[in-house]
Amino acid sequence: MDYAENILGTIGNTPLVKLNKLTSDLPCLVLSKYETFNPGNSVKDRMALKMIEDAEADGRLKPGGTIIEGTSGNTGMGLALAAIVKGYKCIFVISDKQSKEKMDILRAVGAEVVVCPTDVEPDDPRSYYSVSKRLGEETPNSWYVNQYDNPSNAKAHYESTGPEIWKQTDGKVTHFVVGVGTGGTISGVGKYLKEQNPDVKVWGVDTYGSVFKKYHETGVFDEKEIYPYVTEGIGEDILPENVDFSIINGFTKVTDKDAAVYTQLLAKEEGMFLGNSAGAAIKGLLQLKDEFTKDDVVVVLFHDHGSRYVGKMFNNEWMREMGYID
Repeated sequence: MDYAENILGTIGNTPLVKLNKLTSDLPCLVLSKYETFNPGNSVKDRMALKMIEDAEADGRLKPGGTIIEGTSGNTGMGLALAAIVKGYKCIFVISDKQSKEKMDILRAVGAEVVVCPTDVEPDDPRSYYSVSKRLGEETPNSWYVNQYDNPSNAKAHYESTGPEIWKQTDGKVTHFVVGVGTGGTISGVGKYLKEQNPDVKVWGVDTYGSVFKKYHETGVFDEKEIYPYVTEGIGEDILPENVDFSIINGFTKVTDKDAAVYTQLLAKEEGMFLGNSAGAAIKGLLQLKDEFTKDDVVVVLFHDHGSRYVGKMFNNEWMREMGYID
């Protein structure tokens, strides 16, 4: 009989799915690494389990403990699934720009959710970075995950996502394109792929209001680049330790409007019901068309599921209010 011992046994080994209509003007083969097939419907299941297992192994996370993390929703879901199986409590801190669906889903899997304002400085005591760190210090028998600087994040993708892409493309992958938030996915996958073939190009998709692109190109952390943006799950107003800029060949920035519109187009044109960062990723890839030739195999990673954005990017009333559609 073929079955998993528990839900955690179904993490990984997600399919590669060819894009057809939206990429018809590109000369290359475009394949999506379709991470919504993970049990928590996102790529973050991989690193959530890895971070927990590594914390258990070195004693940072003790039996019956409380897992505390600041999350835009998906890492929290992955941590919550593992916590249920392993017997931990969860407190997740989330910014108020995240979709209501994300908050409801986290509560549905038994987590306590603390909501913080988005439009404050990272070191402001009200920010979701500060609140999650403070809760980690104040809560007895707790472990503050800190996915931004936790090396197990990138390591999970070096050990699983990267090897899967290499094997599934039979070593023919030439470009890897992905939205960048904590940096774990791009750095872990990019490191593995470049070790197999140093000529593989790794491109990050950034958003306006985030510091990544300018920092990568100039080495300057420009606070003038930082302002509130709508796109969820990518971009940062900090430099996470998990972002290895030496592995990244370049960044392209996508507007909030384009990310939202292309999230809808993925569903309507490709039958791919995906999250907001997938819209940003496919638009970013299209912006890079001059980088590709007919012999290239481009892999774009799609992070999460459209069910988390039904009240926003898949709600035409919201899209009209934002000025994204007529």
